[in-house]
Amino acid sequence: MTREEELAAEWTRLRPRLVSVAYAVLGSRTEAEDIVADCWLSLVTADAREPVRDLYAWGTIAVARRAVDALRSARRQREAYIGPWLPEPFVEPVPASDPADRVTLDERVSFALMVALEALSPAERTAWVLHDLFGLPFRDVASVVGRTPAAVRQLAVRARAHIAAGASRIEVDPGERRRVADAFLTAAAGGDLATLVSVLDPDVVLVSDGGGQVRAARRPVVGANNVARLFLGLARRSPPGAVLRPIPVNGGPGFILTQDDATLLVAALTVVRGRISRIDLVLAPDKLPQ
Repeated sequence: MTREEELAAEWTRLRPRLVSVAYAVLGSRTEAEDIVADCWLSLVTADAREPVRDLYAWGTIAVARRAVDALRSARRQREAYIGPWLPEPFVEPVPASDPADRVTLDERVSFALMVALEALSPAERTAWVLHDLFGLPFRDVASVVGRTPAAVRQLAVRARAHIAAGASRIEVDPGERRRVADAFLTAAAGGDLATLVSVLDPDVVLVSDGGGQVRAARRPVVGANNVARLFLGLARRSPPGAVLRPIPVNGGPGFILTQDDATLLVAALTVVRGRISRIDLVLAPDKLPQ
């Protein structure tokens, strides 16, 4: 096996984790996968000059640097975004014929966490993701962010406080989440308003992202009755032949609406104490799986 073949085999093994790093920093699966592909080309060049001994560390730092640059640019673009901006949902793909083409998300990068990270500055977000989520030492995080290790430590502390403040609102029992999600979908499909309201938290919040391309609420919809009625309206307006089914979104409960081979929407559900407390509805075509 040649040196490049050895590197390719190890890069393929690390690829899911590196995609998770870029996605957690940036919030876009498509861009995350592009960044990891670009860094592979950079790795081949760098290794030809001097052999890379720790591929995981090299790859994590290289991917994170590019993701941070992309995030800073994206933040400026998101200021002009029409309606709420949501991260691109990470939906488990249909198994590919080549396992190397199949990327699964690190189970810790939930959609609820991705939404919470949007409240952080790019530097805070990067410091927390790289150190707290992926275990990179502060000295290495500092080289990505462009600050001293001490400054990066403080960034992580501030970010940690924001994340911890929302941690208690996130239900972690998979069985409970599936039960609530299934009850919600059954009620929505059957047009059962009373049951739909019963599985929603009274103060449930629904945020929808149409990207200015498709119809979506420009402001969050609040309250069980309002959210239930909105969903029943969506169900009635679904095109003929559309199929609503449960699907893991970022490893958590969610559902997808498809018609033939086209995805019309993806939703991530946050479940707390046996009820849905938040629904993130992604309708923007550019963010939907193809």
